[in-house]
This record gives sequence, structure tokens and C-alpha cells, in this order.
Amino acid sequence: MRLGLALGYWGRGPSPDHVPLAQEAERLGYDSVWTAESWGSDAFTPLTWIAAQTSRIKLGTAVAQMAARSPTTTAMHALTLDHLSGGRVLLGLGLSGPQVVEGWYGRPFPKSPLTATREYVDVVRQVLRREAPVELSGRFHNFPYAGPDGTGIGKPLKSITHPLRAQLPVLLGAEGPKNIAQTARIADGWLPLYWSPLRTELYEDPLSGAGEGFMVAPMAQARVCADVSEGLLPVKTMLGFYIGGMGHAARNFHADLMARMGYEEEARRIQELFLAGRREEAVLAVPDAFADEISLVGPRERIAERLELWRKGPVTDLLVLSPDPRTLRVLAELNS
Repeated sequence: MRLGLALGYWGRGPSPDHVPLAQEAERLGYDSVWTAESWGSDAFTPLTWIAAQTSRIKLGTAVAQMAARSPTTTAMHALTLDHLSGGRVLLGLGLSGPQVVEGWYGRPFPKSPLTATREYVDVVRQVLRREAPVELSGRFHNFPYAGPDGTGIGKPLKSITHPLRAQLPVLLGAEGPKNIAQTARIADGWLPLYWSPLRTELYEDPLSGAGEGFMVAPMAQARVCADVSEGLLPVKTMLGFYIGGMGHAARNFHADLMARMGYEEEARRIQELFLAGRREEAVLAVPDAFADEISLVGPRERIAERLELWRKGPVTDLLVLSPDPRTLRVLAELNS
């Protein structure tokens, strides 16, 4: 099982620790470093900055939001950074949810997410293969554009720049069983949310179609500390925000996932509290058991024991979300 460093997205501004953390992760033998985006900083620019100050570590987006860019634009970002970094890019993509897609990007959330994802990946692959001009007559993506408000004179185009790697890895963030199954068929890897090494049976059927070398790369908060309850508080804070606030009361993919993992009543209660403005109560309502099974928190000996559970399952890459160099070092030592 390889280790990756997950940096997430910026808060109020850029973190001065991200480049030193990425450099330390590279020194410790981590295989990859990952950035994200929500409705603030983008995923590609910080990776470019990191690429210029590292030499080996792979550069992943977890995730670049599909609504933010046309698939050809995303392919341009990926192939450009892949050239500049010497072939280190891992392209992680995700749909996000209706609140972000419609509220931030001003676009309709697709009524058929699986079809929209499949078309998007198809176009990205066409650009990277550069075998012919890009053409697709899809439900959500059309190249050339053929809508009634177009000029009708668009023509299929092939990238001027030759991509460094036609097979640049494409990974997808997916939560529902059908979406995961499609990911196993059309992508090079899966970026799970809230992975539990205690519930790997939930994913056996959806992942059955995955090919050789398919990456399973979940993100997990990690912290070496003496007090487990204290160490779990940041995990619960994150869960309270995502399950309570990252979605509508009637359509929240994060809450639905928690429910499928056996915590339906707790997920709905977190939503109720958060949407009622009782955010601290929502965080405290997150069960310690759930926060614990999706993270790596506690003394070194406890983390060593729990890390074995992650290594026994289908996880190929553990993306460690931790701003603490000591924690990164301990995980590197335990995983060596």
C-alpha cells in the first residue's frame, strides 16, 4: 500500500506549510501529493507550485470538479502540468453536488450523473490519446458544439500539443454503487469518500469489474496523539460540516453515504442539527465509532494496529490528510 499526502483545498488563504509538507512527504518516500477544490482555490495551480519545488512525488487532484471546466479544458490542464512535471500527474475528477454545481458554477446538475461522467472521461481520453480530432455527440457534451444557439461552423480539433502520456491515469470520485461500478469500468482508479476498512464487503460487487493496476485511493485524516477522543475532534468537525451542510436536506450525497455505512439515524440527526444552525451540536452528534473507523488517530501502537486493517483490504494508496510532519513520519515508518 502506497502513501499519499492529501492537502485538500485552501481556507481563507494559501497555507505556508503546503510546500514544506510536500517536500517532507517526498523525502519520506510518499508516492503522491493531492490537492482539491471547492469554491475558492483551484486544484491545478497549487500542484504546479509544488511540482516546481519537488522532483519525484506524483501530483494528484482529489478532486478537480467537472463542472468547473469543459473536459477539453481539464485535459489541457492535465497534459500541460504533466509535461512541466516530467509525467507525474494523476487526474482525479468528481461531479461535486447540486449545491456547488448550480450555486457556484451556475450550471445545471446533470439529471444522469453516470452519463455525464462517462462522456466527460471519454473526451479527456480522446484529447490525451491524440489519435484524431475530438468528436462526441453526447447528451451533455458535444464536440463540435451543435446547439441551436451555435454558429454551425465549429470543426473537430486535435490538440496542438502532443501529450506526454496518452495513458495519463484518470481517477474518479464516486459514492453510489452504480457510480463506483462505472468507475471500475472506465477509469484507472477510484477516490472513495469515508472509507472504512471494516466494511470492505460494501464494495466487492461494484469493484468486481476493475482491471489490473486499478487504484483504490481513499483519504483518511491521521494524527499521532495520546488522547483518541481529542484526536477525533477534527474528524468529527469535518464530518459535521460535510454531512450537515454540504448538500440539501433532501439531497446530500455525504449523508446518504454515511447512512449506507450503517449510521442512517445518526446522519439524519446531524443534518437536522446543522441545518437548524446548531453546528456545535451537529459535530458532537457524530459518533466516535464512525469517525474512528474512517481515520487513523491515537498513539503510535494503536495506529500501527489499525493500519494493518487498511493494508489487508483492496486499498492501493492511502491518502493521508495531516498537517503534522511527525504523523507523516510515523506512518511512513509503519508502512515501510
